[in-house]
Amino acid sequence: MAWLSASFPAGESRLYFLCIFFGIGASVWGYNIGILSSVIVSSGWREALHQPTRALIGTVVSVYYTGTFISYLCISHPITDWLGRRYAALSGTAFVCLGAILQATSGGSTARGTMLAGRLISGVGVAVVSTSVPLYQAEISPAHKRGHFVTLNHVGFIAGIALGFWVGYFMRFWSSDAGLFYGWRLTILLEIIPAMIFGLGLPWVPETPRWLVEHGRKDQARSTLRWLREGSFDDDEIEHEFSAIIKSVDEYHQSGSNWLSLFRQKPLFNRLWRATLLQFMASSCGATAIKYFLPWLLEQHGIFSHTALLISATESTVKIGFTVLEMFIIDRFGRRKCLVAGCIIMAFSLLINGAVPLLDPQRKSPATDIICVAFIFVYVIGFSLGFGPTAWVYNTEIFPTSVRARGLNFASAGASVGSSIVTMVWSSGIGYMGSNIYFIFMVVNIICIPAIYAFFPETKGRELEDMDALFGAIETRRSDSDNLSEHLLQDDALFRDSIESATGTNREQDRE
Repeated sequence: MAWLSASFPAGESRLYFLCIFFGIGASVWGYNIGILSSVIVSSGWREALHQPTRALIGTVVSVYYTGTFISYLCISHPITDWLGRRYAALSGTAFVCLGAILQATSGGSTARGTMLAGRLISGVGVAVVSTSVPLYQAEISPAHKRGHFVTLNHVGFIAGIALGFWVGYFMRFWSSDAGLFYGWRLTILLEIIPAMIFGLGLPWVPETPRWLVEHGRKDQARSTLRWLREGSFDDDEIEHEFSAIIKSVDEYHQSGSNWLSLFRQKPLFNRLWRATLLQFMASSCGATAIKYFLPWLLEQHGIFSHTALLISATESTVKIGFTVLEMFIIDRFGRRKCLVAGCIIMAFSLLINGAVPLLDPQRKSPATDIICVAFIFVYVIGFSLGFGPTAWVYNTEIFPTSVRARGLNFASAGASVGSSIVTMVWSSGIGYMGSNIYFIFMVVNIICIPAIYAFFPETKGRELEDMDALFGAIETRRSDSDNLSEHLLQDDALFRDSIESATGTNREQDRE
């Protein structure tokens, strides 16, 4: 952390450290995805699962999203609200580790059931991690650089995918009988290492100021906010942000709202359906299929085994660089422009991948396969600059603190639905439709472009407490006494005035 302290103000260096550290949690989620791509093409895994059909492999992939769907709706958001963002991430990591152990021990007559159970439990845990990590990053970040810091969630996620591919690639060289039996199992179990690093560090990092205010720990929230803003903002700016947090939380409480208000109150439902649609679009654009089935896609182009995994690992590594680039443009150009640019790049890439094989159905020219593989890389660049990080950034911004975890989790259930549909359609459809399947996802991306402009207002540079201006404000009900936030802020003002008055009196006495 020394180099961060030397390069940035104290508070900003702490933000970088915390957001990078929480990126380790996102990498556990990513690794879980990256390894499956290499595991499902492993002959040892296929033998252990008694030569599964493509439909069963699709089920192994999609049952994970059943776990995330259940968790998003019923488990993740209460854990995140009750335990806080930190300990929610810790509990999710524990679920992921349990799921990994079950998957790695699959074998014998119960192999398929154990594998499916492990995938389901991993999905439950990943849902908690995938929402608590960007929530934490969003709630500690200043408005003008929030996209920058929250994108570190996706950097960690992609780094985890890349690591999973590289581990799977090198495990393929362990081709002995022992390697066939243990290789894919060890590949899965290795995700416990970053999970343990993340889990052991979580108790030592601070909770977010907004969660602390929500739970009545005002003094701790103020000191944490000052710690995070030290050197980057003056005292008045910090107090202004803190006052806005208190006011926003209290207004929600005074409105008499609860989580059902996400469906009942128009200003909240306006955010919920948009967030759900955005997550559904992000998972339906084809990226889920690329993540899981890239080795299979490469096999369609005559690239097998080690080479396919090497290209897959390289592709994920390239995505890290472009996601880092996204960190530096998302707060400059805004969320909508990044989303639209990503859709255009992805749609064009899918057009090429669908059309080129039709022009050379016998694959007589090596250029056909080279072009298709190259545009798979172009596609993932579009995703890395668009939906990949930006959907999570946007959806962590738009909800009030009191329902932010619930709103994000309910919306993320839309991603689970979209991902399940894509994995089932792709795993079955690629054999029947060939390259024509790319055209389906090309159309999806084209449809997304006007939808983004029509339904998603720009949130760049706004405080989390200022989103009512875009989506509508919740009606508040004032109590017989005054609004609680007014009392809190008045008490703070009186306290500061008394200190300043006492200080001034002492100075006058010193002069005398």
